[in-house]
Amino acid sequence: MKILIVGGAGYIGSHVARESLDQGHEVTVYDNLSSGFRTNLFPEAIFIEGDILDYPALLAAAMGRDVVIHLAAVKAAGESMVKPEKYSLNNLCGAVNIINATCEAGIRRLVFSSSAATYGEPAYIPIDEKHPTRPENYYGFTKLETERILGWYDKLKGLRFAALRYFNAAGYDAKGRIHGLEKVPANLLPVIMETACGMRSELQVFGDDYETKDGTGVRDYVHVSDLARGHMSALKWIDENDESLIVNLGSEAGLSVLELLETARRITGRPIPSRIVPRRPGDPAKLVASSALAKEKLGWTARESDVTTLVQTTWDAYKRSGKA
Repeated sequence: MKILIVGGAGYIGSHVARESLDQGHEVTVYDNLSSGFRTNLFPEAIFIEGDILDYPALLAAAMGRDVVIHLAAVKAAGESMVKPEKYSLNNLCGAVNIINATCEAGIRRLVFSSSAATYGEPAYIPIDEKHPTRPENYYGFTKLETERILGWYDKLKGLRFAALRYFNAAGYDAKGRIHGLEKVPANLLPVIMETACGMRSELQVFGDDYETKDGTGVRDYVHVSDLARGHMSALKWIDENDESLIVNLGSEAGLSVLELLETARRITGRPIPSRIVPRRPGDPAKLVASSALAKEKLGWTARESDVTTLVQTTWDAYKRSGKA
């Protein structure tokens, strides 16, 4: 199968590209390298440097492909609340360009990197796909709107899609084939790693008085290689069933801030200074996914998302980079 991966030089995109190649597909990566890395490109894949706002270039890249995987988005929830214009342009206008180019190129299958941010404040745990969608940040809104647009293109143009609602992506390829670290990490595990490497003076732990097992916030972390497999499983499903799908990809196992921190101290052998600071407004105590639908429809479960694998593969990536 000929796959166009838009955003395929980024953190998740490079893992999806690697999994696609491992499964024997012909891969073309389209990326403007704003957050991706040339070191994340594989010699057996075609690379086209281009922007999703450049419609003619995007259309040219899509021609002759069988499927598009869309992973090109800006993703900092906090930033989206102060720079909505940036998120509108990239995540909405850019997504429409990708969808239109997909259809104009005669492609009828698209896999979309969505987000658990579409749900907003949890009404119940674990969060399944029937949970209300009430995003609390503009980033989540752009993901939900893209899902809605895709739903209309399914009805009007016959475009079959899978929207994958990730929870917290973490970890790195266990075989060490991905080399580029995220440029401005905001997620907990890379922040812990940067503290371990001395790039940050300390880790701030936002609150230790939640109603959780150790008082710190609990989140669902899913290994990026598990996510990569999820993309391929979703592609196979829409191909075989000729039907669109919105599905969670999560580990179903919540990890607390302190669990990740203590595991990182053990694996790195570094003290990793930390300090308890006040809670951040709007942070829920616990966010954990239900991935029952992914198991039922895709035969997918998280296999590498245990805390040791998450931390070890991330630390290995930092050591390969020379930062450790």
